Amino acid sequence: MSENLLNFIIWSISGCLIIAIGISCFFSKKQAGFWANVNLPPVKDVKGYNHATGKLFVLFGVLFIALGLPILFDKSSVFIFLSIIGVLILTIAMMVVYIFYIDDKYREK
Repeated sequence: MSENLLNFIIWSISGCLIIAIGISCFFSKKQAGFWANVNLPPVKDVKGYNHATGKLFVLFGVLFIALGLPILFDKSSVFIFLSIIGVLILTIAMMVVYIFYIDDKYREK
């Protein structure tokens, strides 16, 4: 097994763990947390909030795996920077979607 394939498998396992977190959030009866070590905000609709948060995590995991595809190519490839910068932008976009859409829609005023 080539080293590049092994690296991509590890990357994909990380993405699958994020997808599993999303599925867990989606089916959770209690309010799912997004931020670490922060008290959960009061929400109007726990089920809708969990579904939105779960979908966000699943989408992040799928895109995370897709951004890892350049790892399969030669190590000296400049496309590996696409993975690094892509994950950075994806993480910031995930936070923006959570703050301006999910949190704004479901938080009790």
